[in-house]
Parts: sequence; structure tokens; C-alpha cells
Amino acid sequence: MKEFWNDRFEKEDFIYGEEPNTFFKSQLDSINSCGKSLFPMEGEGRNACYASNMGWEVDAFDYSEAGKRKAEQLCNKKQFSINYSISTAQDYNYQPNTYDLVVLIYAHLQPEWRHQFHQNIFKSLKPGGRLVLEAFHPNQLTQHYTSGGPKNQDMLYTLQMLEKDFQNMTKIQGEELEIQLDEGKYHEGKGFVTRLTGVK
Repeated sequence: MKEFWNDRFEKEDFIYGEEPNTFFKSQLDSINSCGKSLFPMEGEGRNACYASNMGWEVDAFDYSEAGKRKAEQLCNKKQFSINYSISTAQDYNYQPNTYDLVVLIYAHLQPEWRHQFHQNIFKSLKPGGRLVLEAFHPNQLTQHYTSGGPKNQDMLYTLQMLEKDFQNMTKIQGEELEIQLDEGKYHEGKGFVTRLTGVK
């Protein structure tokens, strides 16, 4: 899979666009203060660069070297700065009680890794820290949407699944809905997603 993502991110164009995810942007714009943030599985960096532009200190990681190069290229173009590491979600060195914000945008994992990954995310948040998550719902496959996402239904997330993974959070809000995606050539058209926010 690393070769797959390196090959995809090697393309000159930003395949998911240069602008931040709409849901993430709406959530970040509603936060009155900045702090330290983490962007796991961040790919080409569009969301991390936006957070840096808004004054956040940003850590990000992905296991694609090509993704890191694109992210640094995008941030340099816009004169922002992020700290981007090469790591898998399983091997990243999650520091407890570190982040004011963690952002998971289409961070899909196999079931055997998902729950532990989400537990690591929870632990890495400071008390009062926020989670912002958007992911494809199983309906993305079963209802034959063509706007992207994993082709393995086990890697798609229902709200019930995420609420269970993050059950120790407070102020959880979530929804499952059809949206119109316009995020580069690989996320374009109608799609069905799950969204969740919460506070540690």
C-alpha cells in the first residue's frame, strides 16, 4: 500500500486539492484559540497547512514520502510551516496529553488496527482537547457512490462504531449523511460520510 500512495502522490497535481476539507474548516474556524494539533495520515497536507495558516502549531504524519514532499511544497508555497513525520498509524510515537486538537480526515484503517489507533488518538489529546473526524460510511460502497474511499467495507465507519471507539469523550456530536465532495479528482461527486466531534 505504501507504493500505491507514493505513486498516487507523485503526480504533479494535488489529487485531493489544495483547499482544506469543508467540515474540518468549519470546525476549525469556530475555535477561538489556537494550540498544538496533530494530523494523522495527512497525505498531501491540505488540512495541516490550513491549520498552520490559522496559527496552530502542527504535527502531521503519513507513511508516504511523496505525500510529505507534496505537503511541504504546499506549505512552502503558502509560507506556512508544519512538522511532518514519516510513520504508519500503528508506529507513530503518540505522546499522552499533548494535543489541543486531533484531526482525522478520511483516516481509514483495517479493523484490527482501527480501535487501537483511536485509543492512541484519545490518549494524545489534552484534557479539553478536541477531535474532528470525517470518514466514508459503508453506504459509500453499498449504495455505489463513485466519489472515492476504500473498496473494503471493513474499512468504512458508522457513527455507532466511532461512538464506541471514542466513548470516553464528552460532548460527542455525530451524523451520517450524503454530501457533495469537491476535493480534487479522487473525491468528487456525491458521497456518504460519517462525521464526529468530541472533547476529552
